[in-house]
Amino acid sequence: MKKRVTGIGGLFFKTKDPNASKEWYKKHLGFNTDDYGCTFWWKDKEGKDCSTQWSPFKADTGYFKPSEKSYMFNYRVEDLEALLGVLREEGVTIVGDMETYDYGKFAWILDNDGNKVELWEPVDLVFK
Repeated sequence: MKKRVTGIGGLFFKTKDPNASKEWYKKHLGFNTDDYGCTFWWKDKEGKDCSTQWSPFKADTGYFKPSEKSYMFNYRVEDLEALLGVLREEGVTIVGDMETYDYGKFAWILDNDGNKVELWEPVDLVFK
């Protein structure tokens, strides 16, 4: 099997006012924010363009459920379908069904503490 996780795909957190958070980070830390937050660009060790997403969510979002935490990590993976098969065999709880978009495939699992973790097989070129 290929590598499982290849990097951090995103940092998502709950806030009472996502727009105020985006403005604060833009003003004070220089984030280049848009409707979704901020996309950070970097290159992997082979020189391929990669992105990491920083996104504030409304405090009452249901997107992190069933976890009750105020944050969720998104990890970049190489072959999501194969990884989900391995994780199922290992007894990892998979939340919902894999979803496919033009910018990649997504699936969700629960870690050992019940935190929802998002797995993303990215198509970074869509964002350029």
